[in-house]
Amino acid sequence: MTSRRHTLIIAALFLLPGIAAAFSLPADCRQLIVGVTRGWDDSHVTLTLYEKSGTKWAAASPSWAGRVGRDGLAWGRGLHPVPRGATMKREGDMKAPAGVFELGGVWGYEPSVRMSPRIPYRQVTPRDLWVEDPESPHYNRHLVLPHEPRTQWEKKAQMKQNDPAHALKLFIAHNAGQSIVPGGGSAIFFHIWRANGTRPTAGCTTMDEAKLRDLIARIDPARRPLYVLLPRQEYDRLKTQWRLP
Repeated sequence: MTSRRHTLIIAALFLLPGIAAAFSLPADCRQLIVGVTRGWDDSHVTLTLYEKSGTKWAAASPSWAGRVGRDGLAWGRGLHPVPRGATMKREGDMKAPAGVFELGGVWGYEPSVRMSPRIPYRQVTPRDLWVEDPESPHYNRHLVLPHEPRTQWEKKAQMKQNDPAHALKLFIAHNAGQSIVPGGGSAIFFHIWRANGTRPTAGCTTMDEAKLRDLIARIDPARRPLYVLLPRQEYDRLKTQWRLP
């Protein structure tokens, strides 16, 4: 009876506001992109690529500057637990998703880019769509039309055409996979920043083109690369528990 009561108490604790189930980075994650902002409302981010040897993380390159959402960060939907009652990323809120995220494929305008052959690459055409309509069953998914876009909906969903900022991008798997929440935020990528970094984003993480190309070239799927994006205070609070660098 005592053991059962103890189990129920532990289970109840995870339902209280602000308490989330224990979490740490997956053991097979040996490559990590870390983005840290000065606070929840900051649109400037410092990015660092880390690699793990044995049990120790070490920076694989000097840190570099990037930009995130115009209105800062909100908790995203990824691998991490979310504190009960936390502000969540929503479609159109101009915030970047905070948390821990898998990485997806690469999209670009060029026939090919320097990167691991194990990462999927798609050269963007006018028939490529990324659905940001929460009412669509294809929300936050990539589609390829069998024809040129015809309807207003298809044209609106087209991936960016002839836009230097979107000439190359790496998918950040926020609100993706089998657990997509309609309206929970879509089309989150690493891509090239605008106006030399003087402009924030609608939710993506952007950086200088040379930095993005170098990052994509370094990513190794065999090391299960992940992206961690957090405000400094949250990063410091969660560093030990999540086993962050």
